[in-house]
Amino acid sequence: MLEQQLKKIGCVGMTHLGLIHAVAFAQKGFELVCYDEKPELILELKKGCFPIKEPQLEEVAVSNVAKLQFTADIEQLKRCGLVFIAYDVPTDDQGNSDLTVIERLLSQVQNVVSSQTSIVLLSQVPPGFTRNLDIDKERLFYQVETLVFGSAMARALYPERFIIGMSNPDKPIPVMYQKLLETFNCPILKMRYESAELAKISINMFLVASVTTTNTLAEICENIGADWQDIVPTLRLDKRIGQHAYLTPGLGIAGGNLERDLNTIVKLGQQYTTDTYTVQAWLKNSSYRRDWVLRCIQQHVLTKIPQPNIAILGLAYKPNTHSLKNSPSIALIKQLMNYSVQAHDPIVKDEHGTHAIRYEKLEETLKDADVLVVMTPCDEYKNLSVNQMSQSMRGRIIIDPHRILDLSDINSDYLYLSLGQGAIHIKDKEVSYA
Repeated sequence: MLEQQLKKIGCVGMTHLGLIHAVAFAQKGFELVCYDEKPELILELKKGCFPIKEPQLEEVAVSNVAKLQFTADIEQLKRCGLVFIAYDVPTDDQGNSDLTVIERLLSQVQNVVSSQTSIVLLSQVPPGFTRNLDIDKERLFYQVETLVFGSAMARALYPERFIIGMSNPDKPIPVMYQKLLETFNCPILKMRYESAELAKISINMFLVASVTTTNTLAEICENIGADWQDIVPTLRLDKRIGQHAYLTPGLGIAGGNLERDLNTIVKLGQQYTTDTYTVQAWLKNSSYRRDWVLRCIQQHVLTKIPQPNIAILGLAYKPNTHSLKNSPSIALIKQLMNYSVQAHDPIVKDEHGTHAIRYEKLEETLKDADVLVVMTPCDEYKNLSVNQMSQSMRGRIIIDPHRILDLSDINSDYLYLSLGQGAIHIKDKEVSYA
């Protein structure tokens, strides 16, 4: 009788991680109890006001509103046969995780739900954390999350695989949990808790290796007259690297998740005397790459213009997100404390904690600017006309790290700087290296 009553799935924590997964599970036909201990957040969610911005999130949530019960009453989880702890783990600027909120939520949930309820830890934790929890291991699982800011909804709906940590991987996954996983029609990989916890970190470390290698080679290109975009197709056609390799130059790693994983490996290396100098070099390289734009401004702007007006487009650390965690744009603005900075972002509305003057309209942001810096490659900026921008700007310097601007209509003299190629002059559609 009790099993028949435990039909719902619970998601604990309506932060980015929990909200995205709750909506994805509802899309697959399941009824959700969406719990958060903040009543004010629950009230906003009931009104359809979401604390995060993600493509497809609002549309999918609205189409499944009848399946989503938002509540600040933890007792509602008693009706759930499967509960996910899906709170975003807070980290500091060095990548250290604060797991106290996860431990507290786990304890609260354990005291409320039935002994037949399976508990899945979806929040990212370091290796060894799950096995050390004082919870019946037969019903405790760790599921690796692989969401990406800006495409989280798509990744939650169409996962590449599920990585499930268990006390004993030889045993079957509980029926309700198995049924949920199977609706996504992707491989289900069962393994020990520790393997699953390390799998997430392993994925991110291989990504960081690609990011760091790409950034290093892109800078070499800038200094020898090569163009990284010429080289990329040669790498994608190599089966050992492949079509989906991360080969886009960037401004270091940001967002908090990658930094946390690298910091975890460094700590484990210190604990078990494992050589992690390569990982430490990645972190150092990331810090160096973050300041690429600052070096460009120092060389091409500050040495030539006494008190320049600097226009910065994009505050978030990547497109389609409101997250400012370790944002290269915010770091740059803070380094330009003694200069006039005009900023714009299509999504970020929160206080950004800098001296930059924030504008809602692009033309206001560009007014009398001596240099334009496109820090976040947002879709809103891709169709900007350089000639139209020149009507508002005072100077003719563009720093476009990610090469998102269309330069085909330039008919005046511009200095253009981007990652992976040297500084170039553009005049009457003719290009020459500076």
